[in-house]
Amino acid sequence: MKYDFTRWLPAIAKDPNRKFALSVAGVAAIGGLAVAPAAVASPITSGPHEGAVAAIELATGKQAESAPTAEPTAEPTAEATGGTDQPAADKPSREELTPYGVQGAQSRIPLDDAQRENAKAIIEVAKETGVGERGAVIGIATALQESKLYNLGHLGMYNDHDSQGLFQQRPSSGWGTPEQITDPEYAATAFFEALRNVGGWEDLPLTTAAQTVQVSAYPFHYAQWEEQAADIVVQLW
Repeated sequence: MKYDFTRWLPAIAKDPNRKFALSVAGVAAIGGLAVAPAAVASPITSGPHEGAVAAIELATGKQAESAPTAEPTAEPTAEATGGTDQPAADKPSREELTPYGVQGAQSRIPLDDAQRENAKAIIEVAKETGVGERGAVIGIATALQESKLYNLGHLGMYNDHDSQGLFQQRPSSGWGTPEQITDPEYAATAFFEALRNVGGWEDLPLTTAAQTVQVSAYPFHYAQWEEQAADIVVQLW
């Protein structure tokens, strides 16, 4: 299904003359030096918030957060990522997917069928939008942080404003209707189209690239998922 995202993306993300500003804003936010009001540049709230964590735990019967791992494992396994083995020649390597290494302690969670299907949807959209394997890693790491790869609907009294879906996008901030942002294909396309408008996103650390799009209150939290996101892309690409 094809969508016209021009009408839904926030103005800062669709003006070609502001691509560089997007990149600078993301880097500044990482350093705590916000250069624009949150009302202008905060399409997505931080995540996962307390209500989302509670909803995930209730839905899955398991804890949504895991303790950081001490050291990265040498190679991803199908069991660790929930994927199936593919010929090595068809897979990108972890080194290719994490060109700057991983930043800080890494977290990891087991994936169920629903999470794997959502990861596959993100990867397919990464291929379609041309952001490639590195873009897919950024997208999956972002969704791991925002929703633990669950396509969350409105959580009632626990909802963080009107955030919904894999990327906790907000209709009130211009990302689309509730029905659209809870469609994994639409949500991932909106995320990647905004990412493509970040000048030089391919050369940014993952957490900076994700933060430039998300404008989260917790900009460093995306970094902890880079290793698992890369492993997922290795298995499912």
